[in-house]
Amino acid sequence: MTKFTVPTRGEVSENNQAIFDNLQKGLGFVPNLYAYYAKNETALGDYLALQNRKSTLRAKEREVINLVTSQINDCRYCQSAHTELGKMNGFTDEQIIELRKGTASFDSKLDALAKFTASVVENRGNANEKSKQEFFDAGYTESNLIDVVIVIGDKVISNYIHNLTGFAIDFPIAPKL
Repeated sequence: MTKFTVPTRGEVSENNQAIFDNLQKGLGFVPNLYAYYAKNETALGDYLALQNRKSTLRAKEREVINLVTSQINDCRYCQSAHTELGKMNGFTDEQIIELRKGTASFDSKLDALAKFTASVVENRGNANEKSKQEFFDAGYTESNLIDVVIVIGDKVISNYIHNLTGFAIDFPIAPKL
């Protein structure tokens, strides 16, 4: 079986070392997922630029998308990371479990977003009409739709990287569903 390792600061380029230093300063550590991207000269910077781009969606809405997508793609790393980020964005443990299942009975607008996200991911972009209509009926716009797809794309990248490599999860492990 192929073993994938996470590089240390000393094993990455100067450019990526500077990014590690900024992450260390901002987060208090360099998550293994980000460190793994640094095996490639430009991937870490590119990925962080994608993650940090201006969006029409609030942080809490992006976490809904991240949790739903990571659950469908069965990425234990991202389920765990976004469980912690979900809590930081005000979701309870129970709400996070519900979001991972693709619903949000506690908030009708987030429920429409969760169901739409699940339909997009499960159907590889061919969301069913009901989920699209509920998304728009909840007050979301076509501009929001574009941002939902961008956030899904961001999360699919991470999900696939971890699912392919299986490096250590450096967040508290999220419960299995």
